[in-house]
Amino acid sequence: MAMQILLNLILAFLWMFLHDDGSASRFMIGYALGAAIIFVFRRFWPNDFYLIKLWAVVKLLALFLKELFVSSFAVVRAVLRPKLNVRPGIFAYETSLKSDWEVTVLSCLICLTPGTLTLDVSPDGGTLYIHAMDIGDAEEMSGQIRHTFEKAIMEVTR
Repeated sequence: MAMQILLNLILAFLWMFLHDDGSASRFMIGYALGAAIIFVFRRFWPNDFYLIKLWAVVKLLALFLKELFVSSFAVVRAVLRPKLNVRPGIFAYETSLKSDWEVTVLSCLICLTPGTLTLDVSPDGGTLYIHAMDIGDAEEMSGQIRHTFEKAIMEVTR
């Protein structure tokens, strides 16, 4: 992936130099043309096209920001109610992520989302112990994590 980015930058600068124009618009045109050339020849690269992975990273970031805002408002709403009606609990989450890096990213995203906290990770990295401020159904919460964060992390890493 790094070679594709480097090649794309070289093609963009080459485009600028061939046109004797150092403007940002000329660079962007060269970058887009370089990306198109790399896309056409993507079958000759051992890795996937890098803009697909970049798009997956952007989607993961957008998903995290959405979850951050939604859970922040849920926590504020629960705290500001006259009667505190929360059911805190701890549940075990079985993950299908394999590498330490993937599990670390998942646990960090869970910790950064208000109302949830990763307490521990099993030695094999297959189980995360998560504390939730308001847990109605552990299976529903596990399904939500599996279909949001875990799916997005797999798109980025695999």
